Amino acid sequence: MLMTIFLDWLELAVRWTHVITAIAWIGSSFYFIALDLGLRPARDADKGVGGEAWQVHGGGFYFIQKYLVSPARMPDELTWFKWESYATWLSGAALLMLVYWVGGEMYLVDQHKMEMPLWLGIVISAASLTVGWLVYDRLCKSGLAEKPTLLMVLLFLLLMAMGWGYNQIFTGRAVMLHLGAFTATIMTANVFFIIMPNQRIVVADLIAGRTPDAKYGKIAKLRSTHNNYLTLPVIFLMLSNHYPLAFASDYNWLVAGLVFLMGVTIRHFFNTHHAHGPYLWWTWLVTALLFLAAIWLSTLGTEGWTYEEAEARAMSAQEERFASAEGFSEVTDIVMGRCSMCHAREPGWEGMVSPPKGVILETPADIAHWAHRIYQQAGLTDAMPPANVSWMEPAERAAIRAWFDEAG
Repeated sequence: MLMTIFLDWLELAVRWTHVITAIAWIGSSFYFIALDLGLRPARDADKGVGGEAWQVHGGGFYFIQKYLVSPARMPDELTWFKWESYATWLSGAALLMLVYWVGGEMYLVDQHKMEMPLWLGIVISAASLTVGWLVYDRLCKSGLAEKPTLLMVLLFLLLMAMGWGYNQIFTGRAVMLHLGAFTATIMTANVFFIIMPNQRIVVADLIAGRTPDAKYGKIAKLRSTHNNYLTLPVIFLMLSNHYPLAFASDYNWLVAGLVFLMGVTIRHFFNTHHAHGPYLWWTWLVTALLFLAAIWLSTLGTEGWTYEEAEARAMSAQEERFASAEGFSEVTDIVMGRCSMCHAREPGWEGMVSPPKGVILETPADIAHWAHRIYQQAGLTDAMPPANVSWMEPAERAAIRAWFDEAG
């Protein structure tokens, strides 16, 4: 019991850290892209200034200048923007390990799609993030940097291939989350392996009195632009596990693909606007059509076990432990009576089209599978049923706690 409580609070702390650092990273990323696109011709162009801008915020005025390559000398103070990215990735990786590796029997491998041991699923989870970066980096260094549109198309196809591959092995939650982690790994690796080293080369040249090569800034700018267009889809993918219609569809990887395209259209609108271009209102129509297509795809099929398959499937060792613990029969009756009207393959609650968060509690095997969540949500706390709409009694919650403690 104590370990369950500790892990739950640890997950909350790591998630909190991840959200805070992501806000900082996204905020600085969006700001600098908007600033760069909004620069006006500089009065000091003869001194290497490529653009300038006046801005007002918080009651003060700011005058900002950008050097095309570098200033004439190294400034006394220089602020680097890197830790937001690193902290976001590190906290996200820790969260992935806590939820999808430690809790892998529930959230990672879908044995209905492909039977494999949990350790192999974890290996695939970790290795896929590294492989994705290596393929993407090779594409960027292949000469395609001179054809940015083609490069973005190939990156999109790579993301779709990874989404399809994930969907052959992982649960719907894990598909969307790993596609987000795959993309976020590319973004942070861009900062760590490309953008920051190139900036260090420029700084070293300034300190040594050499004129920096403009190519380093050009390379970094390309990777930074990729990060800008990938940000919005990553946010969606990280939030998708709250919405079964997004992740529990047979076509979740195609839904993710449409989300990536929506990220492009939305950012294209704002990037064009920040560059003092026209308002491209047509991009919002395209975004709306893509969103409607995602809604349609989510209704074509849902993943997971049928009721008959769920009854017949073999339980894991962990599930067997909970199913054989004293009090399981009583808890099964409680959950069937208080929870299954919503947490069903076809929910009976009016207006509900899918089980909340994809949690299904129709069979004893289902209940054994979700034992930890039942304990947390309905035994240890009264979070479920929401507003106690099915009138779960204190004695029933006590029975859930006793059963969970008995199972150890």
